[in-house]
Amino acid sequence: MAAKTYSLPPLPYAYDALQPAISKQIMELHHTKHHQTYITSLNKALELYAKAQAESRLQDAAAQLPAIRFNGGGHINHSLFWEGLAPSSSGDSRIDAVAPKLEAAIKRTWGTFAKFQEVFGAALLGIQGSGWGWLVKEAVTDQLRIVTLANQEAVVVGDTPLVGVDMWEHAYYLQYLNGKAAYVDNIWKVINWKTAEARYTGSRDDAFKALKANM
Repeated sequence: MAAKTYSLPPLPYAYDALQPAISKQIMELHHTKHHQTYITSLNKALELYAKAQAESRLQDAAAQLPAIRFNGGGHINHSLFWEGLAPSSSGDSRIDAVAPKLEAAIKRTWGTFAKFQEVFGAALLGIQGSGWGWLVKEAVTDQLRIVTLANQEAVVVGDTPLVGVDMWEHAYYLQYLNGKAAYVDNIWKVINWKTAEARYTGSRDDAFKALKANM
């Protein structure tokens, strides 16, 4: 049986649409080079895994699992990330206009939206090395919480990812250099709260539908 393959999802906006928060140069490189590399590596690892499985070479199949996890996580995280951004000029970037249920849940959890931003920002800046920060909805309780994950670990067990922020250097360095705090401050201007609301009110499977569309 041939391995399934994945392809690079198109961005829902132009490369320069998120300026000045995120530059055109960063978006183009991030999407066409970094994300594409994860997909290429994932497809290769899946091919080798399927071949080893078909030939009953368990040891060789197992050897591909770290690459599948890392590159698969990279593909999952970036696919969610692109959908979770919107131009600052768009109404989708205003939580008060497009995400009433999620905004209410954020205020119930953290008191104010500003406090939520403060706590999320501190979590992002506290990541050592590379990783991601996520606002998630817990599976059983529907409660909101903030999680940070190292490298390309993905939100894969239970939780529904609502808002994600890429804290790898390739997401900001060409524009912000070592100014991670400025990147975090500006990312709020281009969060797609309409998408976040849909993820919050929908099913967990709905949040990952973009992955199925690019196979």
